[in-house]
Amino acid sequence: MDRLILTDAQWAKMEPHCEGKTRDPGRSGRDNRLFVEAVLWIARTGSPWRDLPARFGKWNSVYVRFRDWRDRDVFQRLFEACSDEPDMEFAMVDATIVKVHRHGQGSKGGPQSQAIGRSKGGMTTKILALTDALGNLVRFVLMPGHRFDTVGVAPLLRDIEFGALLGDKAFDSNAIIADLDERGATVIISQHPRRASPRQIDAEIYKWRHLIENFFCKLKEFKRIAMRSEKTDLSFAAMIHLSAAVIHSR
Repeated sequence: MDRLILTDAQWAKMEPHCEGKTRDPGRSGRDNRLFVEAVLWIARTGSPWRDLPARFGKWNSVYVRFRDWRDRDVFQRLFEACSDEPDMEFAMVDATIVKVHRHGQGSKGGPQSQAIGRSKGGMTTKILALTDALGNLVRFVLMPGHRFDTVGVAPLLRDIEFGALLGDKAFDSNAIIADLDERGATVIISQHPRRASPRQIDAEIYKWRHLIENFFCKLKEFKRIAMRSEKTDLSFAAMIHLSAAVIHSR
């Protein structure tokens, strides 16, 4: 089967959460699978919407539908439907930088109204993610590329229970460690050399941090994400949710 197309098992998880089911009065969901595959084609290839192959339908109609589903959080629901119960024996946090394509610039309000900032790589966006012990995405936040990783950690950890948190020294923050101590969670964060009294961490468990790095590698196989082409954070987050749904259900 074409790697750009959903498997039957993947579609079985997604179908109940799509909009416009065939049984809905006055609406038809007969092409829901074709539509989701069209969005995945865009995400995987990084192509402009106008280059969408004719077999998926009129590109403008597909784009308008993508925008409608985005605004109704449908892609987030598809991600949640494809995600198994997370293994929160321990959680992992890390960030990756993506360069913003020129097609992703020029939104209303300018870069300051989106998670876009200027860093060493030019105009960039930072994806800060939390995964479970298996390296499966739990949630993420978008930030301008120049912001410190620690800024977005609090929203990621809110209302989530886990036994330990793994992170590199970018997350060696007094505030984060104090929060983990209050939770009773084990700190497995690489200690910054500046610390006068660095903590001893479990070096063997810390090695498992490669799983979140593996997730980012899989995510960046989708070219629309590896180089942000979406003008708005909402559209970019929708692409991430759908791509992560496919990664989870492989």
